[in-house]
Amino acid sequence: MTEHSTGESQSGSRDAHDHGHDDHGADAHDHAHGGGHNHSHVPKDFGFAFALGAALNVAFIIIEAGAGFYANSMALLADAGHNLSDVLGLLIAWGATLLMKRRPTHQYTYGFGSSTILAALANAVLLLVAVGAITWEAVQRLANSAPPVGDVTVIVVAAIGILINGFTAWLFVSGSKHDVNIRGAYLHMAADAAVSFGVVLAGFAMMVTGWNWLDPIVSLVIAGVIVWGTWGLLRDTMRLALHGVPARISTDRVRSRLASLPGVVSIHDLHIWPMSTTETALTCHLVMPGGHPGDAFIFETSKMLQDEFEIRHATLQFEVGSGIPCGSECTV
Repeated sequence: MTEHSTGESQSGSRDAHDHGHDDHGADAHDHAHGGGHNHSHVPKDFGFAFALGAALNVAFIIIEAGAGFYANSMALLADAGHNLSDVLGLLIAWGATLLMKRRPTHQYTYGFGSSTILAALANAVLLLVAVGAITWEAVQRLANSAPPVGDVTVIVVAAIGILINGFTAWLFVSGSKHDVNIRGAYLHMAADAAVSFGVVLAGFAMMVTGWNWLDPIVSLVIAGVIVWGTWGLLRDTMRLALHGVPARISTDRVRSRLASLPGVVSIHDLHIWPMSTTETALTCHLVMPGGHPGDAFIFETSKMLQDEFEIRHATLQFEVGSGIPCGSECTV
């Protein structure tokens, strides 16, 4: 006989029930579920941060783009274009966090948490598109001789950008370590603050030297900074989008921990995948010749997976024999 168990709910309530499946002789399956599941775990509500950050940046984009045209500064226009992509990214990330709070449906039984993965991926793509546009315009200006630039305007507007982008990044810093979607928003704003600082330095340099070609050069540096900051985000979101094990979780450690549980002689068919940017699911077969270990074992194992690995949705199958052969799709 095989038995399944799944992890505890956020509220800590637990229930157990058995229901028979199609009976194939002696191979009827019993399932025991350790409580409801937290399908929409969100460590913190960043709704206010998204709203305030988007509003501040929209206002700044209008100011920066106007100043860029007035001062004939490619650096300001490049940064304004980058900020526009960041606002779009903030709105996408915000929409995903709202979708994540919706309850599961009959068609979407896991809920809508995976929308946060798609949002993070869209953020990375938006940044790369912005890089392409910035690079193209900067190269064109270098090829055609950079025109005069209003260096004082550049300095003042970029300094305002440091304050706005730095403050917006601070709004997201508390969630940046555990949520790649929030981290995308944080990295966008932090990079913008750093870029604005670089534009200020370029403005002072042009004021002292009169070298107008510094403006498109700074634009290229901005593009490099964006690519550098985006690469890690793109790598992590691609891993999540392909249902790869989240970077913070070691499959070997999870396997060893489950194999060390009392009564377990071996494990197989271990799968770990992201349900959202903050929630991870697991399934695994535990071979336990001594028989079903009881509800206490289910509860403690689910709690261990949550406490040690942040895996909040675990489904465990118990086998009392030598184990069902693992197919080619299994993780052994």
